[in-house]
Amino acid sequence: MPKKFIDIMDTTFRDGFQSVFGARVLMDDFLPAVSAAKEAGITHFEFGGGARFQSLYFYLNEDAFTMMDKFREIVGPEANLQTLSRGVNTVTLDTGSRELVDLHAKLFKKHGTTTIRNFDALNDVENLKYSGERIVHHGLKHEVVVTMMDLPPGCVGAHDVAFYERILREILDAGIPYHSVCFKDASGTSSPQKVYETIKMARKLLPQKTHIRLHTHETAGVSVACYLAALEAGADGIDLAVSPVSGGTSQPDILTMLHAVKGKNYDLGGLDVEKILKYESVLADCLKDYFMPPEAIQVSPLIPFSPMPGGALTANTQMMRDNNILDKFPDVIDAMREVVEKGGYGTSVTPVSQFYFQQAFNNVLFGKWKKIADGYGKMVLGYFGRTPARPDKDVVKLASEQLGLKPTKENAIDIADQDETKSIKFTEDLLKKEGIKITEENVFIAAACKEKGIVFLKGEGKVNVRKISQTTGEKICAAKESREPVNEKYNVVVNGKKFEVEIYDSASGAVEVKSLKPASDAMLLPPEISPAGRKSTNENDSSETVLSTLPGNVFKILVKVGEKVTKGQKMFILEAMKMEIEVVAPKDGVVNSIEVEAGQTIKNGQILARI
Repeated sequence: MPKKFIDIMDTTFRDGFQSVFGARVLMDDFLPAVSAAKEAGITHFEFGGGARFQSLYFYLNEDAFTMMDKFREIVGPEANLQTLSRGVNTVTLDTGSRELVDLHAKLFKKHGTTTIRNFDALNDVENLKYSGERIVHHGLKHEVVVTMMDLPPGCVGAHDVAFYERILREILDAGIPYHSVCFKDASGTSSPQKVYETIKMARKLLPQKTHIRLHTHETAGVSVACYLAALEAGADGIDLAVSPVSGGTSQPDILTMLHAVKGKNYDLGGLDVEKILKYESVLADCLKDYFMPPEAIQVSPLIPFSPMPGGALTANTQMMRDNNILDKFPDVIDAMREVVEKGGYGTSVTPVSQFYFQQAFNNVLFGKWKKIADGYGKMVLGYFGRTPARPDKDVVKLASEQLGLKPTKENAIDIADQDETKSIKFTEDLLKKEGIKITEENVFIAAACKEKGIVFLKGEGKVNVRKISQTTGEKICAAKESREPVNEKYNVVVNGKKFEVEIYDSASGAVEVKSLKPASDAMLLPPEISPAGRKSTNENDSSETVLSTLPGNVFKILVKVGEKVTKGQKMFILEAMKMEIEVVAPKDGVVNSIEVEAGQTIKNGQILARI
């Protein structure tokens, strides 16, 4: 009896890169490995979409469409090249208008895509209708998705087999055209038994020859067991990667699964062990200079409690490294559990995973629920679609008050169509203003990447890639470290007397006191406890400093020297963790000086201006 053929999609060049390197891998560095993969017999690749669209413009100063064209040239016309799309969000963190959703499908077809895997993080089928229709209209294969995860312990109301059956039935009842069905678990938290029962359910519900796939990650350590359960239940395809971007936060390795199915009645893509070994060797050589984040190769037993997707985990830790706040990562992951519980149980996959992370980040830095992240707030208010369960009413109230928005039940794509800034005409006018040639590609890049897209199109982009050869003398910390090495001065008060305390991390990692002496009043507080504004210590200077509220970059400067400002007026917009943070004037006055420039990297508590 012949073995059942199982289609293997190689996720190395999209999800592998995203999960391990935060999507920051330059095309000229990895394209030789694409040739090696072809020689190894791989015919189905995930080669773009997801975070491997925006990241090329944000961090690599490369064009995603050029990368896709080169990839197609290497693998030839017959290979199945697949991308990842987020329903009405396509390849961004925001909802697109119908014009942009259509343009996404048109351009991805033009630039070599065969199949688009299309999901909605809220499992709101309304968000899959138009996007799925346009994918098929433009001649692409549509792989429709039900997103999966396990809820934190004690939570009920979604993400069980009955819930997935309801979503699948809604997809079928809606008449959404599709060519295959994928169950996608970006956090890798679903149990093998639930996977087995879910695939069994889908096999009974769907037409007999429907191609069913499972996608998961090794982040929680159960991916191989889940894939074996899916195959036993009747799945036709699974997603795998190759070393050094397999395992950990990524998919299991092809070689691992070839070993796992020994003696079983499955043929994994007709792949040969020796050819895969050669392919892995080429890829390892291509990536040998890239810094490998330690957290990317770890399996975490805590992920089922706070389901952070592998594809988002390293993207976030890389941003935290950029902003020198990696020591906060364990606290943020711990805070995610409550954020998920109160957020309505949207699946922890982009963009919802980013909303969860941003809100957990805010809860750690600013205090619980003191600052509602824009994306998280809009999600619980309904602006991205219907959440699987009703969000916590107190959080909804806070979001409404802080964002100045009312809860809505209107379809997300209809809301986007009403937003002039999401129209093609608006973006074309912006390109004209900037003197940039108007092409469909340029319109989509600018619409999807906003200011950073414009910077790229103007030829002003910068490369931000962590390579070992470029980090000589720099200490790059792992996310598990509790805090960065310090050598800082603090003011403490003992029995009414001020003392200056200087501390540092010893070689053993223990924080030790280096000096203790009387402090002067001019001594500054450490950044972690700096107020938003601080008066000058010079008696002849009545100015007050405006300080950054967290590490990041200066995104926009909204005032000029000599300008009058009022208390609470927006002065700066900082960017950190894919969020925009406003800094306001602490009092009425006149801007005496601006101490930073747009694009500058800043520390927590750094002086931005003086009033």
